[in-house]
Amino acid sequence: MKMFRSNECRQRIYRPGGAADVPISSIKTTQETGRKVETNLLRLPTFEGDSKLLNIVVETPRGSRTKIKYDDQLHVFRAEKPLPLGMVFPFAFGFLPSTKAGDGDPLDVLVLSEAELPWGSIVLGNAIALMECKQREKGKIERNDRVIAIPVDGKTRQVMPPHIAFDSRLKQAIVDFFGKYNELQDKEFHVLGIHGPQKAIEIIKDSMVSAPRKVKRAS
Repeated sequence: MKMFRSNECRQRIYRPGGAADVPISSIKTTQETGRKVETNLLRLPTFEGDSKLLNIVVETPRGSRTKIKYDDQLHVFRAEKPLPLGMVFPFAFGFLPSTKAGDGDPLDVLVLSEAELPWGSIVLGNAIALMECKQREKGKIERNDRVIAIPVDGKTRQVMPPHIAFDSRLKQAIVDFFGKYNELQDKEFHVLGIHGPQKAIEIIKDSMVSAPRKVKRAS
């Protein structure tokens, strides 16, 4: 058994080649290296570098019966509420950081994929459509658009298989899901139109902001 001096604090570090004990003093912090690490996911860049690839923060995974939302005050993901009986999210659902939609929240994103995308993951994606929507809650009417995206492999930058066709049947199924989801929560929800990738990118760029978000996000 390896012994250490009582005044030397050490930490167990795990790496592919095995584990090793190293002094805490030898671990460089962000303050020592001068690197700034963004811990608030709402402030991440909307696009990946100079590309048109989106940084998508996944909140609720595909098939989940519980809606999960990011708490930007505590930097955690909260189990917010169960979906109405018999409903599950058909695809992963999340948001675009550094954007602000008509309801004051970041732009929502639905990620068309059968891949397992866990909550809290940052997924690269291509915007393929924009669903223009408005909803009424407690007498207040707000725009609440949804970006439709397909995920991209973070290494190869190729579309994650299998490819899901965003055809007329799937479009109607998604419209029906959000309509019923809101109806069962006593909200009115209307789709104003579904547009292609050019309109989606236009709306995303128009919604990009650098100002701090409100702490409490709307349901």
